[in-house]
This record gives sequence, structure tokens and C-alpha cells, in this order.
Amino acid sequence: MRRISVLRFVTGFLLTCGLLFLLSCSKTPQIAKLPSDGVVLAFGDSITFGTGAATAESYPSVLEKLIGRRVVNAGVPGEVTAEGRVRLVSVLDEYNPALMILCLGGNDFLRHQDKNKTAENLKAMISLARSRGISVVLISVPKLRLWLRVPKFYGELANEFAIPLEGKALKQILSKRSLKSDAIHPNAAGYTILAESVAQLLRNSGAL
Repeated sequence: MRRISVLRFVTGFLLTCGLLFLLSCSKTPQIAKLPSDGVVLAFGDSITFGTGAATAESYPSVLEKLIGRRVVNAGVPGEVTAEGRVRLVSVLDEYNPALMILCLGGNDFLRHQDKNKTAENLKAMISLARSRGISVVLISVPKLRLWLRVPKFYGELANEFAIPLEGKALKQILSKRSLKSDAIHPNAAGYTILAESVAQLLRNSGAL
């Protein structure tokens, strides 16, 4: 009898641990489901533009095929967040997207701009989109030094606005020479991984 009681305890304990694990994996903030005709705006710099690969191999182009929605590539190589903040108004006016995927910050880091100002610009862009009823997904960009480090403010902004964050893909891609076209840009294989990661995040967030 004692052995049966111990077995039941162990079984119950393992089931509880499994349930807690599943719950911990389902913490992706939920956003509105994308309608079939909803436009997705990929807004960013050269990584969004697809520098280092053919146009059809950029992450927005690959993502469009993965999710079955129109994805507008609004990437401008060399852009810093201050410039993106100004440009975003007219881009939102032009495309009226249902969802914006924001991937900016890398050029700020390369130019050693103030991190608080970078975070402030990203926050302003998220706020602008949200004020128009546009869902937002944030992609964190690592600082390219001797080692890759993602600034904490990406996670802090995602928590503040309760928006989905893709916080690992670019760091993993840019840490592997086989996935890069140069020191700071993915190649076609790298962009495919980024697109797949974003697509999975959209599924986890309820957008798809």
C-alpha cells in the first residue's frame, strides 16, 4: 500500500510539473487574428530590406509565403530609429496595415547612439501603431561586438506593451558564419530562419 501511495505521489508530481511547463510555454502575448486580406508591414532597416540576399529571399518575402498574407517590405538600409520614427507616419498612412513587425536598432548601435534614445524612439513607434489599432510584433537586434548581446530594453518594451517579441533568432543567425552574407547581415538561409521564427511567433500569438 505504501509503495502504491508513493507511486501516486510521484505520478501526481510529474503531471503537475508537466502542466506548469506547458503553461510557461504559452505566455506569448495574444494579438488580434489577421484577416485573410490583412496587410502586414515589415518595418526596419537593411535586415528587413534583405541586404545580402535576393529580393525574393528577404525575410518579408519568405514570410509572405509562409503566412498567406501580403507582407510589405518597408526596410531602409542604414536607417536609425530616429529616422524610422519620422518615416513611420507616412508608411502607416499609405498601407494601413493590420500588423506591424518592427525590427530597428542595429544602426543606432553601430553609430554608438544613446540607448535610452533608441528605446524612446522604438516606444514612440509602437505607441503610434497601437494608437491606430495596429498590432505590433517586435524583433530584438543584438549589438555586434566581440560577443552578441541583446539590449534589455527590447524585452522591457515588449512587457510594457504586452506585445510578442522575437528575441532570439537574429542573435542565433548572426552568431553563425554559414548564415551570414557579411559581418552584420544574414544570407538567404539566415533570412529564411528569421521568417520561420516570426511565422511561428504569429501562430503562438493567435495572429494566425
